[in-house]
Formats: sequence, structure tokens, C-alpha cells
Amino acid sequence: MQRQWWQASVGYQIWPKSFNDSNGDGMGDIPGILEKLDYLQQLGVDLLWLSPIYPSPLADEGYDISDYCGVDPRFGTMADLERLISETKRRGMRLLLDLVVNHCSDEHPWFQKALADPEGPYGQYFYFRRGKNGAPPCNWRGYFGAGVWSPVPGRADLYYLHLFHEKQPDLNWSNPALRREIYQMVNWWLDKGIAGFRVDAIVNIGKPDSFRDYPADRPDGLADCCNMLAEPSAKAHLAEYLTELRDNTFRPHGAFTVGEVFDTDPAELAAFIGPDGYFSSMFDFAATCCGKSPKGWWAARRPSPTDYRDCCFSSQKAAQGVGFLSNVIENHDEPRGASHYLPLGFEEQPRAQKALAAVTLLLRGLPFLYQGQELGMTNKPFASIHEVDDVNTKGEYAACLAAGLRADDALEVIAHYSRDNARTPVQWSAQANAGFTAGTPWMPVNLRYRSVNAEAQQADPASVLNFYKKLISLRKDPAYKETLVWGDFEPLYTEREGLAAFWRRADKKLLVLSNLSDEAMLLPLPGPVRAVVLNSRQLPPELEQQALILAPWQALVLEME
Repeated sequence: MQRQWWQASVGYQIWPKSFNDSNGDGMGDIPGILEKLDYLQQLGVDLLWLSPIYPSPLADEGYDISDYCGVDPRFGTMADLERLISETKRRGMRLLLDLVVNHCSDEHPWFQKALADPEGPYGQYFYFRRGKNGAPPCNWRGYFGAGVWSPVPGRADLYYLHLFHEKQPDLNWSNPALRREIYQMVNWWLDKGIAGFRVDAIVNIGKPDSFRDYPADRPDGLADCCNMLAEPSAKAHLAEYLTELRDNTFRPHGAFTVGEVFDTDPAELAAFIGPDGYFSSMFDFAATCCGKSPKGWWAARRPSPTDYRDCCFSSQKAAQGVGFLSNVIENHDEPRGASHYLPLGFEEQPRAQKALAAVTLLLRGLPFLYQGQELGMTNKPFASIHEVDDVNTKGEYAACLAAGLRADDALEVIAHYSRDNARTPVQWSAQANAGFTAGTPWMPVNLRYRSVNAEAQQADPASVLNFYKKLISLRKDPAYKETLVWGDFEPLYTEREGLAAFWRRADKKLLVLSNLSDEAMLLPLPGPVRAVVLNSRQLPPELEQQALILAPWQALVLEME
């Protein structure tokens, strides 16, 4: 595999609205990000992904874009963004933007022109279809729980397609004129100096040739729109579009790209991230998908730490020799990883959070942290559905009620899975509003900020934050970089519940051990220990002759003979 500049990087996702507010209006902004660049540099991350900062009505918190080449005034100005590009480069860091081109906002000029003349040129930028016997064209359910078709205002029996919110009409990639506009926009940003993109919801651009009904899978009589992704014509179109996008934009610029790609057939992995893949990397969402149900959140099962390990290991084996995955615990669309993957009662314990972190940061691939993850931020309590901001959570709450759950039980379900959990302001200090803003935060802060915050953890050598720094520093250490970045992965002791153990091998042999349980484990050692490279506990590990006692929630990295 050819080595690339980005493979030794560590990524960090910034959700700007909740990162840091510089002007006291209660909302994070680009100048606020600039204020925290030194913090990020000290953490050791060097690829910064910004969730959307484009003009938007915020129906889906910025993933409904009304101007692809602008900066939303809420977040600052184009000059602010250009300064951010410059300042990240000065620190040896690189900036990624979010590329959201499956859909745009219904307030985008393209869609406004399409509504004015659905049969005209801009009507071909979207999917307009006639209904069937007074009903929508097909029975697909969108990602937010409602039907994917909405009527065109003033046009009887004419509908437009939106796989997400009704204010996010899907773009018609079968139209070459649309694709040319998108490529021009992508190249415009790359010419401006960004390093690449995180590519949003991209598998959905491959639509089938016909929009047919699928068997209903919920009481609403609708079927999951994901069914269409398996259609042969949809797969063929996706391959065509992604190849063209890569060749006309990413490849000529040497850009880094990471795709938001779910449920990929291992046989198709090389097409996405192989030497001639569509993207540089793609997120590993195996653990994210674990336990999910097509019926909705109410029927989902929370994964255990062993489930998390098994999902990661399966993905590692599938990608080895193919390409680089991007490894994640959480992001802006998921609950906080500590709350989701750690057992109840342990999600707030730093030792457990460190054990989970060691697994993700030391796997083969590109680690991506999400803002606040390095502090051990957890889910926030919800007292009422009226406290919820996220459109997806509201749709899942309605699905809970439709399934017969009482309101209290429905609230308990959505409180765990809600995207709002990841969108509370970053906890910078124990001062008012977690030091996020001098004003009133757009979303209430998690009250744990008084004890869990960056300021306190920076001063504590044993903190979660400082353990993340150690993990990142180890990955970049010249003595271990060859092994931890490019070395092989091999799982070990997979028969043991609650244990993540694996080899990283190249010029050195590193044994990574992480006890994801509250029970001590006696483990045979597969050879002599040359050195203890990393230990999440302050006490030295209990090494016996050819055996090791791994304490509860202890993470170790051993260099072996």
C-alpha cells in the first residue's frame, strides 16, 4: 500500500455551534475555534473536520445548505474561515470541511428555481415525480422517520424527494449539469486551501432507475429507504458518480477524504478505500450499527464492551491489506461513546473511559475524536421531549409512541440515543455555562461541567484528557510510529469477555491489552516483556512469570521480545 501524508494523522471533529463562543451570542463560531487552536495542537490532533459552517436555515443543524460557497453569519465571515485555514497550516494542522451533496436546503436558489418551473432546467437538479392514485410515488420512509415525498406547493399530485428532512430535497446526480456545478464548488474550496472533506451521506446519491414500493416494515405502512441502496442500478450509478467525483476534484488536488459510509459489503471495501478507491478513508460504523433495529430506537439493543471489541476487530480484519479505516467512538450523530458502550454505572468513571480510548486510538487506521470525547463528556439528562432540539430524535419519539410505549418510557429511550447528547456545549471550565459562552448558550450545558472540564483536566496528570494526549503522542512517537500507524493488526484472547487484546506488529511487536470490565483478569503472556510502553494506571502492572494480572479497566501497551 502506498504511504500517504494523512495516514499518521489524528482527526478531530468540531461541531462549531457547540465548540466555543467568542462573541457572547450563545452560539459557537469560527473565531471561537481560532481561540482553541493551541489547545487542539497540544492535544496532538492535526486533521480538523468542521461540521457545516455554510449558510443554512438549520432545519437539520447546517446539513441543509442554502449556499455552498458562503459562511453562515452566525459562525463568522469568509475572512474568519480563511484565517482558520492559515492558522491551522501554521501549526502543522490541516482543515477539512463537510461535503453535503446528497441534498441541499429547500432555500437554496437551485430549489427555488426548480419550484418556480419544475419542468425547467433546475427541475432536473431534483427528483420531481407524479403521485400514484392520490398517494406519493412510493412508500419509502426517510432517515428521520417520515415519508420521503412532499407535495410541490401549488402543483396537484406532484411531489419532490427528500430522504432526510422535508427541507432537504435530494439532488439528482443523474443530471450532468448538476454534477458539473458540484465539481466546480468542490474545486473552489480545495483551491482555497482546505485539505479535503468529510463526505456526508454519500451512498444515497446512487438512486435506482425506478422508485418502487417495498414491503412495509412498521405500522405506518412505509418501508426503510435504505432498501433502495441494494438495487443493482443504484449501486452502478453510485460507482459511476463517485469515480467521476474523485477524478474531477479530490485526486488532482491530492486531497484527503473520509466517507460517511454505512453497511458496506466487505467485498466492496476496496472500491471505497483501496489504492484506487473513491475516498482516502471511511468511518468504521460497525459498532455504531450494532444493536440497531429497523423498527426504531425503541427496539434497539445497547452494545456491550465485548460487542464494541468484536465490531472493531471484524472491521480491522476486513480492512487489513485493503486500506485505512477511520476509527471512531462517537460523533455529532450519535450518543456519547462512554454512555453508549460502557456499562451502566461506569460511563462516568475515568478509568473505564481510558480503557475504551486505548482500544480506538491504537487500532490500525486513522483515529477521529469528537469534541469533548477527550474529556470524557457523557450523555445529558432530558426531563421532557420539549427539551429536544434534534429533528431525528423527535421522529424516533413519535415512533416509540406509535409502537405503544408510554411517554415516560419513550423519553427514556430517546434520551439515550438522541443526537442532542453530542451537541451540548464543550465543557471548557467550571465557570458559568462551562466557559463556553459569556451569554446564554443555545443549548443548555451538561451539568457535569463543574467536575468534568478541560481546565481542571489539564492540571491533573491522571485525567482522561492527559491520557488521550499520551495515546496520541505514542502513536506519533518515532520509536513506535511505524508499528502503530502502518503495522499489522492481529486479535488475541477473543474468547475472553470484556477484554480487547491485539498485536500491532512491524519493526516492533506491541501487545495492546484493555480490560473493558470491572473484574481483574489473569492473562498468559505470549513471550517475554521488553518494556511497558503505556499504562493507564499509576501503579505498575502486576507481571508474574509468563503471566499478567490486568486490573479492572486497565489499559496496557507492552513491547514484547
